[in-house]
Amino acid sequence: MARSGATPLARAEQFIWLTARVLEQRRFAYHFLYGTSGEEARSRAADAVEAALTAYRNTDEGYGHALEPDLRGPVSQPLHTAHALRVLDGIGRCGGRRVERLCRYLSEVSTQDGALPALHPSQRGYPAAPWIPVVDDPPSDLLATGPVVGLLHRNDVWHAWLFRATDFCWSAVESLRETHPYEAEAAVAFLDGAPDRARAEAAAERLGRLVREQELVVLEPGRAAEYPLPEGYGPDEYHFAYDYARTPDSLARRWFTEAEMERSLDFLAEGQQQDGGWPIRWRAWAPGTALEGRPMVTIESLLTLRAFGRPL
Repeated sequence: MARSGATPLARAEQFIWLTARVLEQRRFAYHFLYGTSGEEARSRAADAVEAALTAYRNTDEGYGHALEPDLRGPVSQPLHTAHALRVLDGIGRCGGRRVERLCRYLSEVSTQDGALPALHPSQRGYPAAPWIPVVDDPPSDLLATGPVVGLLHRNDVWHAWLFRATDFCWSAVESLRETHPYEAEAAVAFLDGAPDRARAEAAAERLGRLVREQELVVLEPGRAAEYPLPEGYGPDEYHFAYDYARTPDSLARRWFTEAEMERSLDFLAEGQQQDGGWPIRWRAWAPGTALEGRPMVTIESLLTLRAFGRPL
């Protein structure tokens, strides 16, 4: 039975039960409803998340079926697989045989330099966001590769696929001269998990200067409209400090002063809408993408606020 009350968490819970897919319902339950229920209850809740995630898995051990809502259709894609890894990492299950099989899928769809394309050509014929073109021979992409490599390293996963993919990420991150917010987020995701911590800290420091110099982060949310939007981004698709530093221990947290971080978290907390959910800021190109995306954004918003000690 859903709890009553006007707290941010109670309002979000009503929104999740009203609108979310089974996967997001079970993720919400794991993260916010079983925190004090004991280890056995937490384990059962994690099992339920895994069971829901399995519905998106294909025989090639990749993930499809619009797990990432902007890519529709049944076929496996690297971006779906990255999303699956984030889900598994969140419940402490990013390891074992399942992840080993997943790495075999990553090996099969990698480019010649051992990294991942943003979109594998198998997507052709199925609906996808118009800003992700399908090409026959897609290049390696930090946006797809960085978060996957970072998560696998952070969970002490070792697989042959990681060697060349890690080299690609280092080269891509350290050669960035111009970037855009989502690519910078992917670079942070890689650096937060990279095993060479001294090298990661140096790369993150340089990346943070780049993000600030190129105004890829809104430091004063009340004046967001005065900041430039990258080409191709939606009218409200701004990025804030919390988009880069999702937790206090992220290397990106060092990019921002205490006041800048607090302003961004205030803005995030105030972004909860009347129905209890948070909005998506990217362009909604089909009815289902916004409906499925908002519960995902709501869970991430709550996790970020909690990580920084904000009351829910």
